[in-house]
Amino acid sequence: MKVKAVDLIFLDVPFTAHSNKHLGFWLPTWRISQVCKITMDNGITGWGETIHNYTWSRVPVNVESRILKRPAAELMWDDSLGAGVQMALFDAVAKSQGVPVYRLIGNKVRDWCPISWWNMDMPPKDWAEECRQAVKAGYTSAKLKARPWFDLHASVQAVQKVVPHGFHLDLDYNGTLGNSSNAVPHLKGIEAYPEVAMIESPIPQNDVAGNRQIRSRCNRPLAMHYGTPPAITTMKEDVTDGFVLCAGASRLLKQAAVCEEANKPFWLQLVGTGITTAWAAHLGAVLPQAKWPAITCMNIWRHQLIKPAHEIRGGFYRVPERPGLGVDVDQAALKRYTVEYDTIEIPRHLYRYFRASGEETYYACSKQDLHQVYPADAQPISEKGSGMEVVKDDGSKSFDTLYQKAQDGSVRQKERK
Repeated sequence: MKVKAVDLIFLDVPFTAHSNKHLGFWLPTWRISQVCKITMDNGITGWGETIHNYTWSRVPVNVESRILKRPAAELMWDDSLGAGVQMALFDAVAKSQGVPVYRLIGNKVRDWCPISWWNMDMPPKDWAEECRQAVKAGYTSAKLKARPWFDLHASVQAVQKVVPHGFHLDLDYNGTLGNSSNAVPHLKGIEAYPEVAMIESPIPQNDVAGNRQIRSRCNRPLAMHYGTPPAITTMKEDVTDGFVLCAGASRLLKQAAVCEEANKPFWLQLVGTGITTAWAAHLGAVLPQAKWPAITCMNIWRHQLIKPAHEIRGGFYRVPERPGLGVDVDQAALKRYTVEYDTIEIPRHLYRYFRASGEETYYACSKQDLHQVYPADAQPISEKGSGMEVVKDDGSKSFDTLYQKAQDGSVRQKERK
């Protein structure tokens, strides 16, 4: 069975209304999904997906010359072909054999895979709303971006008011606590809340000594992205309880094998709509240490691009048993969201950091750059009463003046009463 044709289709899939309040300024480019359709010479079609602006590997521009007229089974383990093409190749090969994708990967160890809700840093009331929606949708955990520019005690307390007993929060700091002297006292306070179940990357992962200190002094599991520091260092220094795995099939199975030998659990972080979420289920079905809830971020989009949609029950979803990925791409949705562009311009805006004292700081950098800029400013760590909000460009001269001033560095001033 050889590849006859490759179709790469860009879609602009809107975020949910609540997600868009924040993702619309931080990660609007995540709305772009590149759906891959591969047609074989026997008529079988395979489907895959790449979140074009967040992926372990984009589909290369020369993909047609690399795969046309070649056997799909020889190509499907080649991670360099990109997320969507690899997924589609597995889908097609499994369909040709009349088996679900997981049968091509390994021996099944579970029928249902754990999965978590996801979203970014938000004010307390918005975290609470995200978790309320998560509970309603069948999730029992949420992985949320925790940031030192928010009063995270207020954030967790707001969540407590809307979730049932047993709902868990996994807090991802992306290194923004900076160092262990910041992280330890903060995390010791946060771990007092039973809802807080896990901490991810509180400080830069290459700070081996700092992460070792955090793990020895704090009472929650610590998760790190696999590979930084090198796995052998991570194991030798024993600086993490488990890992985040995000890679192509070949590399991911090698990483999972190391986790199995070391008895380290992990979660799969494979971002995408219902198509990618199906792929994650097949991997999770055969990898014994995929015990932590997968992160696919499926909940941020209005449409899963498949029908029927995945059903989440008690924080798990069922591994598809039909041949291939076991899901049907929604052709009407495909047609509705197809576009000719592959990126989205970020609207001009500022971030306003405010403190209970009335001091406020304006930043014109991206949220990603703020991860470095905020610690460099030596700003407080999760100070009581602090927070951050988006200041939209209202077209006024005052906004433009402040925006231009902030281009040269953060602007501090006293809040006007």
